[in-house]
Amino acid sequence: MKILGNIVWWIFGGLEAAIGYFTASLALACTIIGIPIALQTLKIGLLCLWPFGSEVRDTQSPTGCIRIPLNLLWLIFGGLWAWLMHVCFGLLLFITVVGIPWGKQHFKMARLSIAPFGKDVELGI
Repeated sequence: MKILGNIVWWIFGGLEAAIGYFTASLALACTIIGIPIALQTLKIGLLCLWPFGSEVRDTQSPTGCIRIPLNLLWLIFGGLWAWLMHVCFGLLLFITVVGIPWGKQHFKMARLSIAPFGKDVELGI
C-alpha cells in the first residue's frame, strides 16, 4: 500500500516538491554558511520523495543547545513558509475522505519543516 501511495504522491506533486527542496539544498550548499541549512532541506526533500512508510524521529546525536537558535533562524528565514504550505495542503486534502492519507503525510512534513534541526528521517524503503 505504501508503494502505491508514494506513486500517487509523486504523480500529483510530490516529485516536483522534492526537486524543489533538492534544488534549494544545492543552492544553499554553494555557500559555507548555508551548508547546515542545506542538510535540513535535503532531509525534508527525502521525506517529500518517499513519505509513506517514512518516520521522523528525534536524533540521538549530542548537538546540545545549538539546535534551538538554529531552529529559530530556520523558522525566521523560510521554515514558517514551508510549514504553512504543508499545513494548508494537508487541510485541503483532509476535506475529502480519499485525501486523508496524503494529508497526513503533509502534516508529517509540516512537523519536520517547523524545526528540522535535531530530527532524523528514517526512510521506509
